[in-house]
Formats: sequence, structure tokens, C-alpha cells
Amino acid sequence: KIGAHLLATVPTPPLVFPLFVLQWVLQSRPWTIRLSAWRMSQEQIEKAEYPHFTLKEIKGQPRALRDTMRGRLCQRDDEPHSCDIKLGDLEKPLEGEENGLSPLERMADAKRIIIVACGTSVNSGMVAKYAMESFAGLRVEVEYASEFRYRRPLIYPQDVVIAISQSGETADTLEAIRIAKEHKALTIGVVNVVGSSIARNTDAGVYLHVGPEIGVASTKAFTGQVVAVLMIALKLAVQRKVLSPAALDSYCDALMAVPDAIQRWLEPLDRQMKMIAKYFRLASNALFCGCGIQYPVALEGALKLKEISYIHAEGLAVAEVKHGPLTLIKDFIPVVCIAFQSDPAYEDLKRYVEEFKNKDAALVVLTNEGNEDFADIASFTVHCPSSKLEFEPLFAAVPL
Repeated sequence: KIGAHLLATVPTPPLVFPLFVLQWVLQSRPWTIRLSAWRMSQEQIEKAEYPHFTLKEIKGQPRALRDTMRGRLCQRDDEPHSCDIKLGDLEKPLEGEENGLSPLERMADAKRIIIVACGTSVNSGMVAKYAMESFAGLRVEVEYASEFRYRRPLIYPQDVVIAISQSGETADTLEAIRIAKEHKALTIGVVNVVGSSIARNTDAGVYLHVGPEIGVASTKAFTGQVVAVLMIALKLAVQRKVLSPAALDSYCDALMAVPDAIQRWLEPLDRQMKMIAKYFRLASNALFCGCGIQYPVALEGALKLKEISYIHAEGLAVAEVKHGPLTLIKDFIPVVCIAFQSDPAYEDLKRYVEEFKNKDAALVVLTNEGNEDFADIASFTVHCPSSKLEFEPLFAAVPL
């Protein structure tokens, strides 16, 4: 991944091979050569004052999220209910579309939306499912692209397939797009790298604009994907006329406040995370639990711990812990629970946290600021900035 990002900017030794090989390749078939420039600043590919790229990218999330929203969330201060979401490519009529519909209009009228992705992108796709069902009332399914491609999925021309990928080059996701196009479904790409294979092979899409992600574990790309799919979900709700202008204003205000809230929070959070990491430095297993829209964040937290620390971790829907995994909670195993007061299942979450404590778990609870319900239960309580329910995954993902 590091090599892929640096290739366009760092000089590399010339590739040397016999001239007759080049002549044979060029003469054997017609070739279309596409040249594209990827512009990056020196600042983007250096660690600067940070010890590693992952920490730099965690601290760079406020800027990355502002870049994802820039030019897309539009609001005039002097005019009430003037908020709008501009998604460019999704609002332009498709070439060859008989009815002159835009991808956004096709999505709003879709029989079903299927999200295909791999790794971290599956987790952001699960957040998208929750948001699109909640905001727009659309039927959404999330599939691992690696599983989707190896069976015979039932896809119809009225379906929309959304492919999510940071690099835009994920082989399994590209194959899922090919299958979707075979079935005449509309394909949408949500990618970070401009001009990538997924961007070229889908009918339309949205770029994240979060900048190059050099660290192995996805950080700002995940939160950037979540912001992108949240904006798509809100725009679909407007298109389907199920979200009032006043409600859209409220959601836009809350979303635009997220980067600044994270920026203010990062310094105290960094100090707390160092303390928690030192406390759990000898752990060999961990559990992450969440409910509803926070369940995919729990999966993401477990994935990050595995990728970065090589510690075995599982992400679970909190209510599923009692169906087997509860037996693993003993001997002060770290259990990370995401329990915001805005969660419809908050009272149940509190009961589960108390049960985990009774089973000798070493608890870390992520909750909203001002909530002291876990002060006497958890080993550590991480207070996240408050926001609307659908935007709280953006805060919960940062400490994980």
C-alpha cells in the first residue's frame, strides 16, 4: 500500500528490458494508452512530526472530513432552510439513459440497493445501510464482494450496486461490479483514488478526497466513507421527499460541526488512549460490542486492533454476546462497549455492561459527553462529543 501511494511521486529506477519485447507487445494488438497525473504535496507523503503514518492519518481526520464535505454541503446563512447537498456526478443524467434519469433518481426509485465491499469498506457499508433505511426508507443489503462474486446473486435491472473501496482497485469488488453490469444494474462507486479502476468501471460515483492513506490500517478513509454515504443517504431522503427542509438543515448543521468537534477532542483523547494502551499492553484477546449503527463500528475497532497490534479481537452485536461469546469473558479480558444515550437500546446496553462487569471483564465504555452512568462500572470511560444518532459512528471510530 505504501508503495502504491509513493509510486507517482518518488523517483524509481528505470525498467530495463530488450527493445524487441516492447516492439512485439505493441504490434501484437491495438493499444490505448491512458496517462494520468496524481498530484500530491510533499507534506502528504511524509510523516512530519509523527512517529508513523497511522498516527498522522488519525490526527488528520478533521481535515480529511472537511475535504470530503467541501463543495457538497451548501448553506446560505441569510436564508432559512437553504441547505443542499451537491453530489455532482450522481445528479447528472446518465449517457444512454432512455428516460434521461440521473443516477440519484435511479437510486431513489430502486427496487433494492446492494453494497459490495471488502474489509473496512464493508463496515462503512453497514453504516450506509442503516442510514439509507433510516433516512430514505430504501431496502439495502450489504455483501462481502469476495462472497458475492463466487455465487449466483439475484440481481435485477431495477437494482443499484454501490461499490465502496479506498484504493478503487480491490479485485473482488471489481469482479462484483462486472457481475452487476452483466445483469444491467446501475453501478455506483465510492472511492478515494481518482481515476482508479472502480471509478472508471462504474456508471457514476463519489470521490472521498481524504488524501493518500499510507498506513496499513484504514483510518481517515473509513470516516471519509461514512461521511460520503451519509450525504448520499440524506440526498436520497430529499429526493424521495421523506425529509423536510428544516430536518435537512438540522442534519447538515450537525454534520458540518463534526470535524471541528473531533479537532478539539483529539488532544485530550490522545492522552487517555496512551493510558488505556499501557493498561492493556499484555492483553492477548479483546471483544468489541455495539448495537444498531454502532455495531459496524465495533467490527471496525476489532479489525483495527488485529491489523495494528496483532491481538486477537472479535466485533459483536452486543445482544449476541449472550449466545456463546459470554463464556469468553473472564480473567479481566478487555471488552470495549459502545453505549451512547441516544441509542434506542441504551437501557439494554447498560444491563449488558453490568453483566460483563460481573463476569470480570475489564471494561472500556465509549459514550457521549456528560454521561456518567458507567463511572462505577467501567475501568475506563471514553466520553465522545455529542451529535445526532446517525453521526455518532464518526466519533466512536476515532478512539478505536
